[in-house]
Amino acid sequence: MRIGDKKAIVIGATGLVGEALVDKLQQSNDFNLITVVVRKNSDKLKSYSKVSQLILEDFLLLNDEDVSAHTHAFSCLGSTIKQAGSKDAFYAIDYEINAHFADLIQDKNIHLLVVSALGANANSPVFYNKVKGELENYLKSLSIYKLSIFQPSLLIGKRSEVRVLEDMAQTVFKFVEKTWTKPFKYKPVTAEQVAHTMLSAAQTQTAAIKLYDNLMIQQTQ
Repeated sequence: MRIGDKKAIVIGATGLVGEALVDKLQQSNDFNLITVVVRKNSDKLKSYSKVSQLILEDFLLLNDEDVSAHTHAFSCLGSTIKQAGSKDAFYAIDYEINAHFADLIQDKNIHLLVVSALGANANSPVFYNKVKGELENYLKSLSIYKLSIFQPSLLIGKRSEVRVLEDMAQTVFKFVEKTWTKPFKYKPVTAEQVAHTMLSAAQTQTAAIKLYDNLMIQQTQ
């Protein structure tokens, strides 16, 4: 594959990591096309010359034709139980849509890159971590050409919606970040760091399956 031949499709592009990722893909000389799946038109996305918006009210309506022309598929899609409104609604977003996206990609020459979370474990008593772990296990069970899974800790950055507890946590963790400059497992990372790691994986990963934990995300240059 020649430089500039890569084509990306992205779900979850309007979230914290997704916005940072689209910006980095736009700046990358490796990618010449970015298809962004959104529920409604975004004026911000219109400003990117490489971006084409695919508007779908329901992401479960994505089909083979939508994804097959791409070389890389990125999912930054994720929610919280509070944001989704219930455990069922959270599961529908974080598991079902991501699993459907992966189903479309298997048996194709497409590199799938998915944001999960630190603590993902299918056996966890914490529902959030359990769902993330179940998704990771499902992704690994599929016949996917190349798979990257990213497990960030708390994300530092600005969100379009206000989450008071997260804002308080970010303030605390920003203090921690300045106090402890060396990487450590639970150190918060920025959306830009996660996006940078995703782009780097898209450009350089050779392994069929690779997990990028929070330490690796901190150390990616």
